[in-house]
Amino acid sequence: MRVGAIGKAAAIVRDPFGVQPNDSDYLILSLLYDTVTIPAKSPLVAPRLATRWEAGEDLRTWRFTLAENVAFHDGSPCTAEDVAWSVRRLRQSEAGTSRLPGIDVSGIRAEGPRTLVIESRYPNSRIPLLLRLTTFVQKKGTTDPAGAPGTGPFELDWFRDGNARLVRNDNWFGGEVHLDAIEVRMFDRTASMVNAVLTGEIDLASNAGAVAARTAGKRDGVQVVRRPDDTAHYVVMRTSDGPFADPRVREAVKLAVDRKALVDQAISGYGKPANDILGTGDPCYAKDIPQRERNIDRARKLLDEAGFDRSRSYQLLTTEEIPGMAESATLLANQLQEAGVKIDVRKQDQATFLGASRGKAPLYTSFYGTQDSVVFCAGKLLVSESKLNEAAWHDPAFDAAYQQVVSTADDKRGAQLSHDLQQVQHERSGLLVWGAADGIDLASDKVGGLPDLPGYGRVQLERAWLSG
Repeated sequence: MRVGAIGKAAAIVRDPFGVQPNDSDYLILSLLYDTVTIPAKSPLVAPRLATRWEAGEDLRTWRFTLAENVAFHDGSPCTAEDVAWSVRRLRQSEAGTSRLPGIDVSGIRAEGPRTLVIESRYPNSRIPLLLRLTTFVQKKGTTDPAGAPGTGPFELDWFRDGNARLVRNDNWFGGEVHLDAIEVRMFDRTASMVNAVLTGEIDLASNAGAVAARTAGKRDGVQVVRRPDDTAHYVVMRTSDGPFADPRVREAVKLAVDRKALVDQAISGYGKPANDILGTGDPCYAKDIPQRERNIDRARKLLDEAGFDRSRSYQLLTTEEIPGMAESATLLANQLQEAGVKIDVRKQDQATFLGASRGKAPLYTSFYGTQDSVVFCAGKLLVSESKLNEAAWHDPAFDAAYQQVVSTADDKRGAQLSHDLQQVQHERSGLLVWGAADGIDLASDKVGGLPDLPGYGRVQLERAWLSG
């Protein structure tokens, strides 16, 4: 099966413990290397290298029992020492504190050949959830991670300039793999990737976006795979300083936007309006919190009360990192103009945006590609200690609510605490979450068994098949 994925040659990262801005890199790594757990629908986490897990009474110490007879692609056994070493390596990475919040390197160890022990600084019932995306496992002591053997359903045949061929691992512990091989082809533009699937050059265009679905959805021989609640689209307003530090200003901006229009136009209707809360796919998502509707009069009043300077223009930075991101910026500028907020849209190249703007600028568009868990998103993007806290939002009540929800193992109590967490986020965070976009994959009608999970669940292609 020939799979297209978006990537830039200048941004290729083959280190599974690094940050992978390229979809193509992440796809390759996910097929080569197993993680401790994987995403699922219900519950939100499923076994992979770990077959089961349990926590101590204080919810601080977790023990993960690893699968038997797991081997690396070179035939050597994979043990708890390898898994512990890999998770420690992840924790030491640039984004380690955000990927594994509350876990220190010293709290990750092996206990015998098949037990991974994770100790948290605080009670945390969501530890298995944290281990499901990027806890790729390599051999203990690996010094050259690029191309090192993994334990995954496919092993590397070759890698050239961002493109790769992966062949089936017949000894994979996880069960039967249907495809003989997967070829991953890197495309730097979505339009080129979509054209490739329409002409039969590739069999699957991964994460192609809403525009592709709109243009290709009626073509014979092509199927559109929609994965609801895939990506959160939002605007970041820096809360620590600058023009959006006043919560009244942030509320005014949130009231000035037309969310349905943004969904209809920026992502072609492939999604739904959001309510300034991350995690729209979570069964515990607080649907009873009233949807924030557009109210220009109220927005103007709040701006006046805050003494907001409407005589000047404010830069809204954006880039074309994912479909709909740049398109939304122009729409937002026009909508905010009706409330008297003058916006100057500045589109940057991806490298400049990620290096100089994201997490630093007062106002910019952004996104997050995992929408199935409110608590997961909160721990990654909103708690004060997270390095991915883009809005520099430090709210003691929110931090306390987060600690409460992760420190309970009771589902009913956890759902109520999750509701409290969402209420605080809705009221005053620095994120204007305007839409939850569907994930869109385009595939030949000869392809089957594709995942329908949101976010990075799309890379789980071990059960896919291709008819003759």
